[in-house]
Amino acid sequence: MKQHILPIVVLFTLSACGGQFSNPLGGSQTTPAGAGGDSVPAAKPVARPTETGVVGGVGRTAASLDKTTAAEKSAATAAPAGGGAVLGTTVATLGDPTEQGFWLRTPLVKAETQGSVKTTGGAVVQVKLIPIEGEASAGSRISLAAMRALNLSLTDLATLTVSKS
Repeated sequence: MKQHILPIVVLFTLSACGGQFSNPLGGSQTTPAGAGGDSVPAAKPVARPTETGVVGGVGRTAASLDKTTAAEKSAATAAPAGGGAVLGTTVATLGDPTEQGFWLRTPLVKAETQGSVKTTGGAVVQVKLIPIEGEASAGSRISLAAMRALNLSLTDLATLTVSKS
C-alpha cells in the first residue's frame, strides 16, 4: 500500500508547483494567466547590464568614478618617449575603481616606476607601475582610467605587454 501512496503524493505535490519546473513530457511551456484559461509564454532571460551601467551595485557609473581630466588622459595616451624595456606580459583585471590615476599593480616590478602597457589590439597607455607580491606569472590589477583609455571592457581579463620607461 505504501508503494502506491508515495508516487501519488509526489505527483500531486509537483502538480501544485504551477509550472515552475520543466515539462518532462515536452509540450509548450506556458504559465497560467488567470481563470479565463488564457496563458502567456514563459519568461525569457534578460541580458545583464554592460559596463556603461552601474558599478558595484551602488548606482554609480564608470564615467562618474573616473575623475581624470582630459589633459591627464591625453598625456597618458601619448606615444611613449622611447622603446622601454619589455618586462613581460600579464593578465590584468579592474583594480579599485575609486583609486584615481593611470596605474598598474603588477608583480613584474620590484619598485614603483613609470612604464606603459599595450593591449593585444595595439592600444598603449602610460601608467605608474606599482609592485605587488607574487610570482611574475601572477595577474595584475589596472586602474579604471587606464582600462577606459585602452577601450577595454570593465569585465575583461586583458592580456597586456608591460614595458618600463
